Amino acid sequence: MKLRTKLLIVFISVMILPTIFTSVAMHTFAPERVNEIQQMYLMVVFLTTGLLIYWIYRGISVPLAKLQKAARNIREGNLDFEIRQDSDDEIGQLCQDFEEMRLRLKANAEEKVAFDRENKELISNISHDLKTPITAIKGYVEGIMDGVADTPEKIDRYIRTIYNKANEMDLLINELTLYSKIDTNRIPYNFTTISAKGYFEDCAEDLRMELEAKGVEFSYRNWMEEDCKVIVDPEQLRRVINNIVSNSLKYVDKPQTRITMEVKDVGDFIQVEMGDNGKGIAAKDLPYIFDRFYRTDASRNSSKGGSGIGLSIVRKIVEEHGGNIWATSEEGAGTTMYFVIRKYQEVPIDE
Repeated sequence: MKLRTKLLIVFISVMILPTIFTSVAMHTFAPERVNEIQQMYLMVVFLTTGLLIYWIYRGISVPLAKLQKAARNIREGNLDFEIRQDSDDEIGQLCQDFEEMRLRLKANAEEKVAFDRENKELISNISHDLKTPITAIKGYVEGIMDGVADTPEKIDRYIRTIYNKANEMDLLINELTLYSKIDTNRIPYNFTTISAKGYFEDCAEDLRMELEAKGVEFSYRNWMEEDCKVIVDPEQLRRVINNIVSNSLKYVDKPQTRITMEVKDVGDFIQVEMGDNGKGIAAKDLPYIFDRFYRTDASRNSSKGGSGIGLSIVRKIVEEHGGNIWATSEEGAGTTMYFVIRKYQEVPIDE
């Protein structure tokens, strides 16, 4: 019952009913009995009014005591409690609003704890991954300073190794910068309408040159029956492809590495499949490979490197393009990653 209804009942009991009763009594009973009846009625009214006031007091004081206790718990940082209120009046609604606020505060607190934990893990991963190339750079520089590299060939090999290790550090730092922008939704996307066939053929040609230089076998197939257009950010979508390939190259354990890329027409979408012949991903790890900071046990080897955010960046970019990404894998045989991008379709304008 609403609080205003309760107050209305008390008002009627105290102010209106006595007046009505007095008027009725004066016209119904003999004058000598009116005063007696009025006195008896007033006693009943006062008793009833007292009970109604106590009823209202209980309906207000008990919930207020709960709210006061809840406020103290929140002030002390304790959010593991529940505010229960069975009434549906204004006080009950206030208790419900307070409970929703507590749940939201608790969710925000848990999210902050998880975020802090992920940040600590990121710092730990980055510290570990930066230590490996830095140690190598120091070792080769000391080798040059101590005269270990005593021939032009050795000096050239040492310098090239130092350069490659510095590039690894630069890529890692760039990845962190991009992750920071993604996490705060500050990526400056530059969407444009382009030919899907031409774009993916250019990507495949660039990959072919890069992978063949590393001794990696690469194959590309375009299964689209006809060309179509897509609205993408060419630079960011290329980053998706490069990150997937880089991730594949880290975990290939075969004498001859193979990378495949296929583009298919699947109705309203263009589907891109990126495959490898690596060691594969365990079924228990597969659902989590696109999560932030997630690494499979195999990838914790220091020689693999990586911050654990490469595939999370991939998923974020694909989703920002209105697409979706997933993977299939067989241990010992390899992994295939799929992502889809919606086709551009012109809407006809009636003249």
